[in-house]
Amino acid sequence: MSQNSQKPPSRPFHSPFPNARSESDTSSEEAMPVHQIAMPEALAGSGALDRLVETARDYARQATADNTNTAYSKDWAHFTSWCRRRGANALPPSPELIGLYIASCAAPEAKAPARSTRALSVSTIERHLSGIAWHYQQRGFALDRKDRHIATVLAGIRRKHARPPVQKEAVLAEDIIAMVATLGFDLRDLRDRAILLIGYAGGLRRSEIVSLDHGKDDTLDSGGWIEIQDDGAVLFLRGKTGWREVEIGRGSSELTCPVHALEQWLHFAKIDFGALFRRTSRDNKRALDARLSDKHVARLIKQTVLAAGIRSDLPEAERLALFSGHSLRAGLASSADVDERYIQKQLGHASAEMTRRYQRRRDRFRVNLTKAAGL
Repeated sequence: MSQNSQKPPSRPFHSPFPNARSESDTSSEEAMPVHQIAMPEALAGSGALDRLVETARDYARQATADNTNTAYSKDWAHFTSWCRRRGANALPPSPELIGLYIASCAAPEAKAPARSTRALSVSTIERHLSGIAWHYQQRGFALDRKDRHIATVLAGIRRKHARPPVQKEAVLAEDIIAMVATLGFDLRDLRDRAILLIGYAGGLRRSEIVSLDHGKDDTLDSGGWIEIQDDGAVLFLRGKTGWREVEIGRGSSELTCPVHALEQWLHFAKIDFGALFRRTSRDNKRALDARLSDKHVARLIKQTVLAAGIRSDLPEAERLALFSGHSLRAGLASSADVDERYIQKQLGHASAEMTRRYQRRRDRFRVNLTKAAGL
């Protein structure tokens, strides 16, 4: 049996830094399609089967979110680039090599290229590992992240370099009211007011806001749709673990009601199909077909935070750094005075612990187990 017909070993037989790189190695690292869905060798090709292969490939591409695919591709590119600079082969997987790679990410060499001299955070290194493992899996390999060459190095990196996550400032109820008050009533401002209020009341991610459609199955790139009812609006969102529903009730005032703001935008923008939040024409008199980018939400939050004078005690650069798209989710979690489980459901969290990370002013001793235990 030829060498090419043999299944590659799960680990290399030699040093993780082989000097020679074959053409097949390079092809496997860089050119191999991620979604290798092919016709079984035992079957003869036909038009129907060929179309079925393409259908299977389409489903395979949708197995992970586009943002995840993009991130994993960057992770793999970073790893393979690191391997090339050291004359190493990325395939087949070598726990020893990957242990050296993550050590290099945490403590870059002084003589490394300028783009590689910045130490990566623990969370970024872990994300790189996930992306690398995913790419190995797509190529028919299994990476054992519990192997001592990886696990012990990663444990040491966590112990030495781990820091509490940097949290963005929450946009609280009084803040969001001040922010929407800085907006006017032209078409673009009607849209931006609806974005801020829907995002805040729904506890939505910025990507979720801009991926909404007016109705079900309106566009191929939809991440969900919205239904407006008498008492409020129901959002149907496609998340990492499936579909979830988010209810947004009507507010106590039309000026701050998210559902009313959305109705105003839809009415004057004349939207009854397709993307919910869109770009507007240069003269700001009509809505275009193009869906907004999620970056617009982040820019909008920063812009209105400055205009409303929130945290004016800080320099402008610090204020801009404090707020982002996550400020809306953190704001709802921190401002809504309801049972924690309702906030958890609205944010789509699998655990209460994750929800608590978003609560900036949570009363940690609301439930006093010391007194409850009789002390």
